[in-house]
Amino acid sequence: MPVNENYKVLICDGLQKEGLELLREASGIEVDDRTGLSSEELAGMIHDYHAVIVRSRTKLPVQLLAKALKLKVAARAGSGVDNIDIKAATRQGVLVMNTPGANAGATAEHTVAMMLAMSRHIPTATASVRNGEWKRKDFVGTEVGNHVLGIIGLGNVGRLVAELARGLKMEVLASDPFFMKDKAGLQGIELVDPDTLFSRSDFITIHTPLTRDTQNLINDDNIAKMKEGVRIINCARGGIVDEQALLRGLKSGKVAGAALDVYQEEPPSSDNELLQLPNVVLTPHLGASSTQSQANVAIMIARQVLDFLLLGKIRNAVNLPGQALKDIEKIQPYLVLAEQLGKFMVQLHRDEIQTVRIEYFGELATYDVTLLSNSVLNGILKPGFMEDEVNVINAPLLAAQRGIEVSEQKSTMSRTYSSLISVSLSSPQKTTSISGTLFGTRQPRIVSINDYQTDCIPEGNILLVANYDRPGVIGHIGATLGKHGINIANMSLARNKPGDRALSLVEVDEAPGEAVLSELARFEAIISIHPIWLGS
Repeated sequence: MPVNENYKVLICDGLQKEGLELLREASGIEVDDRTGLSSEELAGMIHDYHAVIVRSRTKLPVQLLAKALKLKVAARAGSGVDNIDIKAATRQGVLVMNTPGANAGATAEHTVAMMLAMSRHIPTATASVRNGEWKRKDFVGTEVGNHVLGIIGLGNVGRLVAELARGLKMEVLASDPFFMKDKAGLQGIELVDPDTLFSRSDFITIHTPLTRDTQNLINDDNIAKMKEGVRIINCARGGIVDEQALLRGLKSGKVAGAALDVYQEEPPSSDNELLQLPNVVLTPHLGASSTQSQANVAIMIARQVLDFLLLGKIRNAVNLPGQALKDIEKIQPYLVLAEQLGKFMVQLHRDEIQTVRIEYFGELATYDVTLLSNSVLNGILKPGFMEDEVNVINAPLLAAQRGIEVSEQKSTMSRTYSSLISVSLSSPQKTTSISGTLFGTRQPRIVSINDYQTDCIPEGNILLVANYDRPGVIGHIGATLGKHGINIANMSLARNKPGDRALSLVEVDEAPGEAVLSELARFEAIISIHPIWLGS
């Protein structure tokens, strides 16, 4: 993108001087720092700018983006982009970028500070001294050394927390399905499943995004699996901890203390009982709020915006515009299919991932399919305990960081379909594979799972039932789902030979709960049931 005009950059929420100086010193860049604009004021002037830099305050919804006729890039100085309508920006050809990892050090340090403050009663002891008291016996603390810290999520922050904890002589456990066991071991971290982490940890800290899989991850059931007197820290996202379940745990004594930087509602309501408990340490979402991290974010976003406007270089993009792929129009119809295959596979495989093999057959093999492979990885990584924002740009890097080996192969030979995408996930224990294609030009289909030929639309809620090919299985599935008011939208059956094993892919209008799944599984001919969610 060569410079053929002066680019105007609008800063809406303030930027540290280090970032401002980089922008203002660049040739061909005009900077307008207008911190504090109302949405009405922004709507009246955004049409004149090529780049907008925001933090969390300013919102860029579809109505406002529609007025930004010159806009080339919307940049978020921070990790989240929930205040930018990414789909609207993509349709309009606006690149959306953020700065993942720039504040990881600050968040990791805040996590450890919260853990220490909680274990040594620092906030309540401070308040006591200020009230003229000297109650030393009331504030006998707990040392963190020689205790077990359980880390949920080994992204940038999680790994830094592990490093700091080991410096405090803590034993470190971690749960992250995308981190290889041997790699974790080299860092002095024992990788375990979530239930083991819950049962062995004295302290538990969370470093994942808020997703469908992590919503209310810390709930009554999982708290029941924890040690008596466990202490819980959340500096990640509100909503990962079920606050009512945490409250019950604190009141019963099962949870000895909690340290919260984030909340289900921010700011938390004054009648939130957690605010009244002396064994809860509270801060107002300060994880990334350090002088150094704010400067790092400002420098990072300034450089990214300059690189894109002046050089056409893209970093930390969260959408597709700007990809210089010569075959983008040819592969565009397959992007959704590729991501859905990845999502389906990781939920079916349910094991650590050592290798990902992506194969392209037929006409697709003649194109540059980099973006399709990235979309597959994006689908694989999104449902897991990923602290980082995952997208088609950074998915390969995040996979590599977790020790996942990715291979890509092409063959112009395809005997059944004009184009086909096949994905295989391998761990030391097993390999799982899936293939998909388009019916017509726009209708994604899953056409094989392992050795079974299928016909399934990859969207919504799907139950994958492995069963012995016996009479009554289909009737049992239909009757059980009907009994609980769950409508079947479609069903695909697959078997290789009569009387052997078979697969049933049941597309349902809503996800069955655990009780329904247990009732389904009680039928003797059913081997296993995998609920799959392929929504957004």
